Amino acid sequence: MLPVKGMVLFVNVDHAVVVGRPRSLAAIAQAASSEDKSILVLAQRNQEAVDPAPDELYEIGTLARIHRLERHADDLVSLVLHGATRVRIRKIDTSRPWMEAEYDMLPLPDDSSDSIEAMYRDIMDKAHELEGIGAEGWAKGIAARVLQALKDPLEQVYALASLLRLDVPMQQRIHAAPTRAEAVQLVHEAIVHEVKVQVLQLEIAQQAASNVSAEQREYMLRQQMEAIQKQLGEDGGAGDELADLRSEIEAAELPPEPAKVAHKELDRLARMQPASQDYQVALSYLKLIAELPWNRASADNLDLAEARRVLDARHYGLGEVKDRIIEYLAVRKLNPDAASSILCFVGGPGVGKTSLGASIAEALGREFERISLGGLHDEAELRGHRRTYIGAMPGRLIQALRRKGVNNPLIVLDEIDKLGRDYRGDPAAALMEILDPSQNRDFRDNYLDLSFDLSKVFFVLTANTLDSIPGPLLDRMEILRLPGYSEDEKVHIAARHLLPAQLREVRLTADQIQVPEATLRAIVRGYTREAGVRELNRQLARVVRKCAVPFASGQDTAVSVTADQLKTLLGAERFSRASLRENALPGVVTGLAWTEAGGDVLFVEAVKTPGGKGLTLTGQLGDVMKESAQAAFSYLWSQATALNIDPALFQQSGVHIHVPAGAIPKDGPSAGVTMATALVSLFTGRPVRADTAMTGEITLAGLVMPVGGVREKALAAHRAGITRVVLPHANLQDLDKLEPGVRAAIEFIPATNLQQVFAAALAG
Repeated sequence: MLPVKGMVLFVNVDHAVVVGRPRSLAAIAQAASSEDKSILVLAQRNQEAVDPAPDELYEIGTLARIHRLERHADDLVSLVLHGATRVRIRKIDTSRPWMEAEYDMLPLPDDSSDSIEAMYRDIMDKAHELEGIGAEGWAKGIAARVLQALKDPLEQVYALASLLRLDVPMQQRIHAAPTRAEAVQLVHEAIVHEVKVQVLQLEIAQQAASNVSAEQREYMLRQQMEAIQKQLGEDGGAGDELADLRSEIEAAELPPEPAKVAHKELDRLARMQPASQDYQVALSYLKLIAELPWNRASADNLDLAEARRVLDARHYGLGEVKDRIIEYLAVRKLNPDAASSILCFVGGPGVGKTSLGASIAEALGREFERISLGGLHDEAELRGHRRTYIGAMPGRLIQALRRKGVNNPLIVLDEIDKLGRDYRGDPAAALMEILDPSQNRDFRDNYLDLSFDLSKVFFVLTANTLDSIPGPLLDRMEILRLPGYSEDEKVHIAARHLLPAQLREVRLTADQIQVPEATLRAIVRGYTREAGVRELNRQLARVVRKCAVPFASGQDTAVSVTADQLKTLLGAERFSRASLRENALPGVVTGLAWTEAGGDVLFVEAVKTPGGKGLTLTGQLGDVMKESAQAAFSYLWSQATALNIDPALFQQSGVHIHVPAGAIPKDGPSAGVTMATALVSLFTGRPVRADTAMTGEITLAGLVMPVGGVREKALAAHRAGITRVVLPHANLQDLDKLEPGVRAAIEFIPATNLQQVFAAALAG
């Protein structure tokens, strides 16, 4: 047990104590050697007692933990105690070199009422009022930090009570109060009294200073400040720095509100000591205001032909996206005050979403900045931290504008679908204001705390999928889908962009390492299967590196890579254009699926299970996909006679449907047509054509409903060497934007009902 003078340790409050009495030092040594470092803290009734007796101590104290302990050379120990819980002392033992006590836990009271809530709110208002007055011990922001650190209102009241200059009996009454109502009432009376005293003291000081004119007072203070700085050797540097900063602020041509705040902060900064922490905080804030591009903007390049040339030079294909950029430039040319667009590029990895943003910036003649949102959890990363926090800084948007020096850059917000959300806030909610043209004209960063116009910024967002983006945020964007590249487009991109870039990496020329179009096509077909071109770029890098080895050894003979050499350079082909199921048994059907990485080909397998019953589904299928299988099974059973299937087959054996690969989760309604065809093939004994794939949702009436991602699925079928695709009739319009080469290579068969699907898919 540790008796203390002049203070009461409240629950969940930290308090620094200096100890020098022998009995107290012995108690601290015992507590410090224990595992949990706990010690009982009791306030003395008699503040003059050097070695207090048990009856000179209060019976209600605090069980505390030693957080920090430091020994000094003069037999003193300083420590920081953290109050854990209230206790009531039963018995005190003084027979040892230290004091020990037996105690009972005394939980905090939990009563509540409207009057308690009213007094609690008034206490918080009075605490903020003391901050505004500048009362001793009430630094600006201290009440907010107390509220943030403690969740229980009673513990918050205790913490505020520890900041008031109360005598020990009053502190003990608050600590020992049996009800919340009594504790809150006591603190309320104390803080109301403190506010009255501080207000009166402030009025007296103001009256005393009113006899001196403002000019005289400022002159006297500046003379005193200069004299102090000369004595400290600090004159010269700070004055020059402030003069330069004042000149920068004048040259920045600030709007009225920032100008007013900047000059006010400058005057306050001039009265601070350069060595103080607040000086550096205020200086950094003023530098931010001076460096932000309040009225500086770059001129847009409104030459439509030149913009088209830049886009075509940087990216192959993507006609829809390029047309949209030209439309934007045309509108800007006709109406320079038009609001900036907010484009969202959606597509698989490696299709060029981020690099397309850089190309747009080059075409517009704007500054380019990329901000990655992947894994971002803290809203303050976008809105900034308030200046009351240590190490506060502006949000990423304000920092980007500061770096670029213009208020109309093109900013790519990358991977918006990967945003996180936790106790630190929801960044997606902050983006709703940032991306809304009707709101971002008055965007307020928490650190800057001034309105900044973001409406001139051209925002481009990228995502692999839209599923995880909140609806209200999605509503503020214009969605442009990048479905992926066809084989011809990949060959062109490889020859025009990827291969030259890889040759530059090894500092060789196209004359030294030649990769013909046939070889590029063989790499695309045999070693890649993706919507984008990242894997293609990696394979080209491997080829170039292997061909560069002889040149590093002194060879100067040009190398031409043929398709036959790829097996040596890259190993065996990873993918085959031929169908994987050329000799498929009845019940096996090729389907088309959409994934975040673009379209893909999957197989649905169905077998009879003699002696079994019903439908068994495997392959990590989602609920929607399971329901599609059940709907297909029910439809076939109901239409068995019309399909020349013996209805008894449905009762004699069960059916097992499996969708490889079993380790990958799958879901969605678009496999309904594929599952129905697999079941028909199984029960009729007719195999499905190996060159045919299909997609579509079904109903119990046998109708084929439209699905999404048809363009991506068509590209996947083309990559897999499939030449016939059965799809819903309503999805024919989705083929209008498909590349001519893909449309020519695949026969698209529209279907409105399952009868048409079966007729097109079943052999014979």
